[in-house]
Amino acid sequence: MGHGCKRSRIRRSDMGAAKGMDSCVYYTIRTGIGVGVYTEGKLVHGLVHPEGGHILTRRHPEDGFEGLCPYHGDCLEGMASGPAIEKRCNMKGSEIPADHPAWAVQAFYIGQAVTTAILMLSPKKVILGGGVMQQKQLLPMIRTEVQRNLNGYVSAEDILTNIDGIRG
Repeated sequence: MGHGCKRSRIRRSDMGAAKGMDSCVYYTIRTGIGVGVYTEGKLVHGLVHPEGGHILTRRHPEDGFEGLCPYHGDCLEGMASGPAIEKRCNMKGSEIPADHPAWAVQAFYIGQAVTTAILMLSPKKVILGGGVMQQKQLLPMIRTEVQRNLNGYVSAEDILTNIDGIRG
């Protein structure tokens, strides 16, 4: 996710889904996966902009898809981006029925990313946006995966209720 795009999305911290928060993590999940990190009122940018879409993930036990990232194969972007869903299911995400098992697989991968963000950055809010997140059934499934992953380790209830989606 390019710096300009992150800046515009993270601006939601002063006018949208993260209003009043001094820290949040924003994922945009579409043709790729981008991550913006906002903490202590500033956008995080180190040596290069964060490449959180390329974090490594555990494989879903029922997912035989090899991934499509040209660099890592089965990183988060290779397994959970819009093109990955399309290739895995041989149809566009918008055509996949809400009760299709592919959405549980999707939630599994995105849930890992959100869990990693919570454990590493302790944000006050995690925001999930982009075309893939337009699936209404996905956000509750991701919350369930995050709770399962955290397994009671993080006891701050706020973070579990502050995993939100953005439409549009």
